[in-house]
Amino acid sequence: MADAPASSTGRNALVVIAVIAAGAALRWMTDIVTPLLLAIFLTVMVDGFSRVLRRRLPGLPAAAAMVLAISIPSALFVGGVIVVADNADGFMGTLAKSEPKLNAAIATMARATRFHGPHSIDQMMRHLDPTQYLGSIAQGLQGFVSSAIFVLVYLGFLIASRHAFALKAERLFPGSSERRNALRVFLRVRDGIERYLWIQTVTGAVIAVGSWLVMVLVGLDDAVFWSFLIFIVNYVPIVGAVAAIALPTLFALLQFHGYGEAAIVFVGLWLITFVVGNILLPRMQGDSLNMDPLVVLLSLAFWGALWGLPGMFLSTPLTVLVMVILAQFEGSRWIAVLLSADGDPQRLGRGSHMSPDETEDTEEDPAAAAHA
Repeated sequence: MADAPASSTGRNALVVIAVIAAGAALRWMTDIVTPLLLAIFLTVMVDGFSRVLRRRLPGLPAAAAMVLAISIPSALFVGGVIVVADNADGFMGTLAKSEPKLNAAIATMARATRFHGPHSIDQMMRHLDPTQYLGSIAQGLQGFVSSAIFVLVYLGFLIASRHAFALKAERLFPGSSERRNALRVFLRVRDGIERYLWIQTVTGAVIAVGSWLVMVLVGLDDAVFWSFLIFIVNYVPIVGAVAAIALPTLFALLQFHGYGEAAIVFVGLWLITFVVGNILLPRMQGDSLNMDPLVVLLSLAFWGALWGLPGMFLSTPLTVLVMVILAQFEGSRWIAVLLSADGDPQRLGRGSHMSPDETEDTEEDPAAAAHA
């Protein structure tokens, strides 16, 4: 006698248990998984940029496109780091000159809150004794360097082995229909993540340039440093926008004697972020991600609690990946429906930047699209 089909309640309970178990496993393997995911994230960026170069420059060989796709972003990032390093002395000098104002603000807050602790920067430093944290700081820097090395190693191997993905897909899915369905899921995830990265890069650059203009007009020191920081933090949803407005505003309060300049910085940065976030971003994004805004916030909190800052950077791409995968199975499709913006998680990727020729190629030769 055949077994009775499992009830939907039991099936959903198994899905929830599996999600919790997967979360615990990912937390346990943080040191291994996060460098690999960051490397995959960078590989998607490089691969997408390479295909864009080949579409814009039809005669460009694939190897040359890949070299340019790696070299150009690397050169821009190194240039940004050099500019920030050149402005570091001025930044620290401004902080040193602002010490009396900081001491006055700390004393005022201490009197208002009846706090009996240290009332100046010097007293706070003596009370906290920063030397006791040197070991933790050194350990943190060592962990950062080792993680960066692992990311670069993973990135090199992923780029070198990307052409074998098509052969692996053929072995995993011998049937043409199965292979085509798997490829469709792969392209949906790839296009959604690439479009997200492109949108965040463009909008982050627009916000950074606009913020630089506002800070230069006001006369805020180290405007290039703040602009580079604004561009980087805008890859983190919600929290990045708040930090991009708050940090330069606080620095303006320290630099200027009155509050007018700080108010102009705050209003200017807020207006730029508001216009880009509510006018430019929706027009560019369309329905390519199809994620509920509340889910974006919750995913930021979840992945941030799981993996810290790397998880916050990867929160939206990871949630897109999870949503698309869950939508492929009947038992977990209800989770994907809840994660989507309109209840149809299969709509992810519409309006993507694939060209018509590329779309036709994927239908005719699914295996070739895996490394297209």
